[in-house]
Amino acid sequence: MTPFRAPPADHRTRIKICGLTRETDVNVAVDAGVDAVGFVLYEKSPRHVTLDRAVTLARQLPPFVTPVLLLVNAEASFVSEAIARLPQALLQFHGDETPDQCEQSGHPYIRAARMASGFNLLDFAQRFANAQAMLVDAHVEGYGGGGKLFDWSLLPSGLPCPMILSAGLNPDNVTDGVRQVRPWAVDVSSGVEAAKGIKDAVLMRQFCQAVRAADRQSAETGFF
Repeated sequence: MTPFRAPPADHRTRIKICGLTRETDVNVAVDAGVDAVGFVLYEKSPRHVTLDRAVTLARQLPPFVTPVLLLVNAEASFVSEAIARLPQALLQFHGDETPDQCEQSGHPYIRAARMASGFNLLDFAQRFANAQAMLVDAHVEGYGGGGKLFDWSLLPSGLPCPMILSAGLNPDNVTDGVRQVRPWAVDVSSGVEAAKGIKDAVLMRQFCQAVRAADRQSAETGFF
């Protein structure tokens, strides 16, 4: 497996907005230029939607905007049903799933990694060698980043797959995140919300604009 190297200065950072629950928020996210939207299928999350609801919301998406289904320790039968109903979706495993559990369905997936002092991301990524990407999140109680930043200096070089930077991002700090970490993509949820599960249209647009501004600065200077 070829080690992942930081993208070049003219790389377009992909954008995912997660935790969408309303048609209007999906439409605004698409209009703002996102590459993917996330639907949380974890019942204990305040952003939870049912699979039926996720299917309905995903119908709003145009071609080339990817639906992502966030799962936490879901039963294999539920994962299979989700894939059958949304075969175009990418799976995001955000719990304690083993590599075998993530790969059981044979469907493309990304794996969340909860960053903390002493956590070996390189070893973790090697264990999930078939993941499409590693989504790096903060380590908090429960599952999900809790809207908290983590120390970006914990991130190693040489990751064997693309990195998705998450945890505590918002329109004010995502430019620094893109320029310092040089991720393949960024992921945001609470940082663009008016309330849990209710997105703010202005913040979503500002977030996407900030990512594009960081990309332009990098292309102009050739340096992160």
